[in-house]
Amino acid sequence: MTSLTGARVVVTGGAGFIGSHLVDELVERRRVAQVTVVDSLVNGSRENLSARLADPRVRLVEADIRSDAALRALDGADVLFHLACLGVRHSLHDPMTNHEVNATATLALLERARAAGVRRIVHVSSSEVFGTAQRVPMDERHPTWPETVYGAAKLAGEAYARAAFRTHGQPVIVVRPFNTYGPRSHFEGDSGEVLPRTIVRNLCGLPALIYGDGRQSRDFMHVTDTARGLATLAECDDAIGRTVNFGSGREVTIAALAETVARLTGRPGLAPVHLEPRPGDVRRLLVDARLMHRLTGFSPAMPFDAGVADLVTWFRGRPRTPQQMLARIEDRNWEPAGSEDAAGADRVSGVGVPA
Repeated sequence: MTSLTGARVVVTGGAGFIGSHLVDELVERRRVAQVTVVDSLVNGSRENLSARLADPRVRLVEADIRSDAALRALDGADVLFHLACLGVRHSLHDPMTNHEVNATATLALLERARAAGVRRIVHVSSSEVFGTAQRVPMDERHPTWPETVYGAAKLAGEAYARAAFRTHGQPVIVVRPFNTYGPRSHFEGDSGEVLPRTIVRNLCGLPALIYGDGRQSRDFMHVTDTARGLATLAECDDAIGRTVNFGSGREVTIAALAETVARLTGRPGLAPVHLEPRPGDVRRLLVDARLMHRLTGFSPAMPFDAGVADLVTWFRGRPRTPQQMLARIEDRNWEPAGSEDAAGADRVSGVGVPA
């Protein structure tokens, strides 16, 4: 396969943040024949696909990835992009379900894809499989020492994918995006990410919350680049059987992120508030994306400041006010279910911060 044009594609998690942008990429630029989105709508939403569901080439199967309905969606497919998962914070309070969705369901999906004769499988893993960087930049041979059940389950899922290639010759590509940001990113609940949460708080005149000293770093790439990179990798025959890292190759500390957001929301004097460090928080991430570039020629196009400005503009244009969005944010440290603080003793108020 050298082109996705005319292909019948399944995107699990396709109503989510990254998945919905991938659907845009497949429909607008790759000219696929059909995209079947499989999504439980737990983290994803119909709103993310609002520009696509009227297109006869796009259909939504609302189903848990562990269900028979999700597996049946693979019948007749040429290509599978597997993005469906539950996230890092979820794994702290419900590790068993997190493992079932991120690892066990991946194995079941691979088996069904084998039976259905799917011709290309892109398994989307995560940089969380590495844990904290032991050396930078981080190439594909960097040791994998995940800090959380989420990272461990994603590592199990990608190991199943590699085993499917080695045992059965399934045409699998494993890809590890680093930190993706952009429009449709999650700010709410236990899926909320630091960048959109910080934007919402700043738009409300509240300071960023930083768990720890703020010297934690991430490798951020705009979601349009992530979607383009995933599609590009799917078209690369030489990537079959490979595990590929990709990101921007630029390291941004959480303190620098907070400063950038404050500046771009017009509140440059709004100093962040530092809280206790989070358990299982990865300390440092920085990608070595040379393999991705060598295989595909891919390079990200969106600079970080321009991407953050784009996201600020997107949040300003939401139908909900910043205050309404703020009410949906869970600003509390990560606690396992059942801990005495899990009900919110460590929670930060949506209208202020601790004295």
